[in-house]
Amino acid sequence: MRYSLIIPAYNEQQLLPRLLDSIDIARAAYGSPESIEVIVADNMSTDLTTEVATARGCRVAKIEKRVIAAARNGGAAIARGEIVAFIDADSQVHPQTFIEIDRALANERVIAGATGVTLDRWSVGIALTYVTFLPMVWMSGMDAGVVFCRKADFDAMGGYDETRLIAEDVAFLWSLRRLGKTRGQRLIRATRAKAIASTRKFDEFGDWHYFPLMIEGLRHLLRRGDGDLTDRYWYKPKR
Repeated sequence: MRYSLIIPAYNEQQLLPRLLDSIDIARAAYGSPESIEVIVADNMSTDLTTEVATARGCRVAKIEKRVIAAARNGGAAIARGEIVAFIDADSQVHPQTFIEIDRALANERVIAGATGVTLDRWSVGIALTYVTFLPMVWMSGMDAGVVFCRKADFDAMGGYDETRLIAEDVAFLWSLRRLGKTRGQRLIRATRAKAIASTRKFDEFGDWHYFPLMIEGLRHLLRRGDGDLTDRYWYKPKR
């Protein structure tokens, strides 16, 4: 098994099929779809997420700890691939995803990376949010989209930090970057295979909502945030 693509999911019966369709295209483009397993880490869904995943041939990890980092780790715990990759359930992957990740990790001086994203709709507020993040992405080498690393390195650093209620993805890449520096390795952005990120949170919370959320994310990185935001922002009962 070459790849384990892990999808943390909570009540994603609506958008999960769209993501799985895009993964099927990327697997076919890779040329050996059987070398790529798809794992849905079902994080206490109350809808048909598990049934949708099973019907589409995905492996399902049932995660009962209501923390996004725990869902990511739970999926990785059953992964059989030599490379683990993570994508949000409301996204879509690029057809060249696995080809570009192979290209990136063929360089032994690369420890991990991300594909970056484009968005499924644009507005002034969304565009300004996107532009605001670009300098941080360029300077840090960290990005969103499909995040990937070798399974051995994931295990060596202990996966995602489950004490972080949000911004666990940023902390994860920071940890990988630190590990890589000890070996002369770096992060990479495989931007020729950008994922398409959903703007449904902008639809729900407004096109300018990310600016106050970013401040809350920084508080969490400094261990000063509260857990209420996680429930309000990710675990919405109405979804």
